[in-house]
Amino acid sequence: MAHGQGVIHASQRKYLPGGLSGIQAGQRTATQAAGDLASLPTAASSAPAAGNQDLGSLLVQLDLGRQQVESAAKVVKTADEVMGTLIDTHA
Repeated sequence: MAHGQGVIHASQRKYLPGGLSGIQAGQRTATQAAGDLASLPTAASSAPAAGNQDLGSLLVQLDLGRQQVESAAKVVKTADEVMGTLIDTHA
């Protein structure tokens, strides 16, 4: 194994899985908030809100999920760029 390959694999193991799990967590947060938003009663309905959550807090959760996905995607992109740079440097 060449010297550069060990560095690339270590970088990949360190940052890529964290970025991917961050994307998944953000997706779960957004999916849960979207589902709760969809189950909120309409103005004409008298049914109680899902889990007694109000529209504002669900919108905040939805945006939080979006931000988690965007941030984690930047981690994945940066890890990919670093690996590409290391490959170019050590090739």
